[in-house]
Amino acid sequence: MSVFLSLQLFGTIVWILVASTRVPLPLLQGWVMFVAVTAWFLSIVFLCVFLFGYANRIAVNWNQTDFLFHGATFVFYFGAFLLQSATTSLHHFPRNFNSTTQEKILADHEYNISIAASIFAFATAVCYGCSTALALRRWRL
Repeated sequence: MSVFLSLQLFGTIVWILVASTRVPLPLLQGWVMFVAVTAWFLSIVFLCVFLFGYANRIAVNWNQTDFLFHGATFVFYFGAFLLQSATTSLHHFPRNFNSTTQEKILADHEYNISIAASIFAFATAVCYGCSTALALRRWRL
């Protein structure tokens, strides 16, 4: 249960941090937002299936489903971490290459927010990785 709470908390923090910037690279950060929001929503749905007893009514191997869900989400979240880190690493480049102004892709404040989003995306990916390992152990025992 503590892994689930950390998944939800860290995922929410990633979602908030990415949403609080100007999103200078929509293709990269759009994927990060998609992964964060989708993983958060599907984790809540997955929890509700178990809380409301639907798992007993649906004939599915839930241990395998748990492993597949968390494994896929781990891969997607690790990719989101890499894309968020790539966005952060480009902070010193100018926003428009043809412009005479020297406005950077990320302002200093947004750079700090982007670093925090990268760290929390990594922490969330690690939590999903741990949850995947635990689900594999449950499934294979």
